[in-house]
Amino acid sequence: MISLKQLHYALAVEKTLHFKKAAEACNVSQSALSTAINELEKQLGVTIFERNNKQVLVTNKGQLILAKAKQVKLEVDELLQIANANLQPFSNGMTIGVIPTIGPYLLPKVLPDLRKQYPDFKLKIIEEQSHVLVDMVRSGDIDAAILALPYAIDGLMQFEFWQEDFYWVSHKDECPSQMKEITSEQLSAEKLMLLKEGHCLKDHALAACSLQNNKQESDFDSASLHTLIQMVAGKLGTTLVPQMALDQLIYSESELRAIHLNEPGPHRKISLIIRPNYVRTDEITLLKDIFKAQLTKKVSAKDS
Repeated sequence: MISLKQLHYALAVEKTLHFKKAAEACNVSQSALSTAINELEKQLGVTIFERNNKQVLVTNKGQLILAKAKQVKLEVDELLQIANANLQPFSNGMTIGVIPTIGPYLLPKVLPDLRKQYPDFKLKIIEEQSHVLVDMVRSGDIDAAILALPYAIDGLMQFEFWQEDFYWVSHKDECPSQMKEITSEQLSAEKLMLLKEGHCLKDHALAACSLQNNKQESDFDSASLHTLIQMVAGKLGTTLVPQMALDQLIYSESELRAIHLNEPGPHRKISLIIRPNYVRTDEITLLKDIFKAQLTKKVSAKDS
């Protein structure tokens, strides 16, 4: 009879396309994993993986079988979650994905209080870009994801807990001291430095300024807001930063100024994303409330 362990091993091989790496991910020996895969293929009468000393490929029939295996794994995971539904909140572990332009600025603000309230809660955080996290939520690889909206999440549920605007950050020598607000018309697109393609923060910033992507070009291509801030400190341009990140990014940079972008907002919305049939919705709702309370308290206090 086909076992869940065999399916788990097969999905690990599909993910890594490498038997040794899959075995390490499953915490078993390579020989044990290979034996289980061979037995699975024998029981099904189908070759799932073509392998030699150089590569592992998934066969056409193997793709169909692994797609069904993912559904089976998801159903089993949800079955276990239903069985544990009457336990205290966060009695079981949870894996949540977060994008790089949110994680470093949100998590230090909200996790300490979460740990204090639920000291036994085992929370695993995965940092990835939005498109990767959406796929991981859909496939059941993670419980939920924290994304900045708008973003395409067709078929998923969202629990919004924060709205915020962007702030224009420049060197103080390049910003009039009396300036309190700035509009997109006052921005110099030639000097504006944003994150490289693939980061939704860039799309949100361009949308807030009503700029077209092909009009925002820079000789500098960054994947980090911290790097952009250092470039601004060096008088190499300006950038746009979400409110949540201001205290961490410019706290130690006395040479910088942050001016509110006076364009219709909110410029981005922060939400928890889950599958529609996710059975721990009550815990996600509780997380949303905790995050919202902590952000409101800490960001508002910083602004006052």
